Amino acid sequence: MSHIPPLDPRVAAKKGFRESEERLKRFWTEATVTPEDGGYVVLLDGRAPKTPAHARIRLPTEATARMVADEWAAQGEFLDPGTMPATRLAATAIDRVSQTREPVADEIAAYVGSDLLCYLAEHPTNLVAEQDRHWSPWRDWAARELGVTVTATRGIVHCAQPPESLARVRDLALALDNFALTGLAMATPLLGSAILGLAVQRRALAGAVAFDISRLDEAFQERQWGIDADNAERTAARRAEADLLDRWFRALG
Repeated sequence: MSHIPPLDPRVAAKKGFRESEERLKRFWTEATVTPEDGGYVVLLDGRAPKTPAHARIRLPTEATARMVADEWAAQGEFLDPGTMPATRLAATAIDRVSQTREPVADEIAAYVGSDLLCYLAEHPTNLVAEQDRHWSPWRDWAARELGVTVTATRGIVHCAQPPESLARVRDLALALDNFALTGLAMATPLLGSAILGLAVQRRALAGAVAFDISRLDEAFQERQWGIDADNAERTAARRAEADLLDRWFRALG
């Protein structure tokens, strides 16, 4: 199991992450942000909300704190965790990732061993061309900008990647603070690619664009056979998650 829960609390519960099921009634009128100890905390009518582990929600930038504060401000009569992904990111960084940095970095690095961008279709020709057009530039970017070299193959037979590339991605992950590392750890499995995750984290690629690049095969099938309503809903939710992670990285600066 991953060391961090998915952004969607309903998915997290299915994967074994348990949080309080008690419904919290709104007790605050205003959510604000204030500097504290070199960071920024969210205040609800002057009181600081806590993470599930009862830590103060202190963020490294004013922009990330405002993302969290805006979610609290937008709540209705009862708090709905499903509408608070930035709060969940912050709590995960504070409660979980701060305690498990190396295992989280290992999980991210492991994706390089089977990175989506390295497994191209053998046919049909138009899908092959589309993958080459959209995926090759990001493999080149990884080699040029990150020092991460990967080998592409056609088909689903495993292609071993250089151990030094996995080690390099692990080092890049560990160089991040807890908040950026949390975002990368969530972006990587969402996109099926550590390379795309790092491109979004480094703001070389917008989150929604990276998501579309990651689902070329799925989009091709949709064009051939049509779009199922349930799949469309899941795709929209995942694209929204990619956009949220993009805004998170940009707010971290």
